[in-house]
Amino acid sequence: MTHTVRDLIAFASSSATLRPGDLIGTGTPGGVGEARKPPVYLKAGDTSVCSIEKVGTLTNPVQAGPAATTR
Repeated sequence: MTHTVRDLIAFASSSATLRPGDLIGTGTPGGVGEARKPPVYLKAGDTSVCSIEKVGTLTNPVQAGPAATTR
């Protein structure tokens, strides 16, 4: 992981109130992104699905955002 769990909680709580029971997903499952040959990345129109047994499923559509700028 690039950032510690402590850093992730600090960042998330800087813009939202975290409450008991809130979940913060970390990490990347194997076989995604740069691990594939050739690399595969999410793109507009894809769907991200996260399921937790006995909790539920969160489904989010991937949308195009503003173009990245270089510094």
